[in-house]
Amino acid sequence: MSNLLLAYILLGCAIIAEVIGSSFLIKSEGFTKLLPSLVVLVLFSTAFYLLSQVIKTIPLGIAYAIWSGVGIVLTAIVGYLIFKQTLDTPAMIGMGFIITGVIIINLFSQSSGH
Repeated sequence: MSNLLLAYILLGCAIIAEVIGSSFLIKSEGFTKLLPSLVVLVLFSTAFYLLSQVIKTIPLGIAYAIWSGVGIVLTAIVGYLIFKQTLDTPAMIGMGFIITGVIIINLFSQSSGH
């Protein structure tokens, strides 16, 4: 397995850890509930550790743009599906721009490590 492929797999895992951790923030009720609070801390720590490994191969700016952009969109989807939080049209358009930006970075940027 190539270093670049491994980096993208780790980046995907970091994104998943961050999205699940963010979702548990609601359940932690401001860090007043022990178990959900511990889940948040463990998953955020995991996400940042994985991101620290990713930037050994993928430039920081590119890795962080993908991590945060995909994380924002997935967290919004979780909020909608699980917590019944709705988004208005400008929010959905903005997230569309985020997705477009991540696609442009991955398809066309020479900085992304392809």
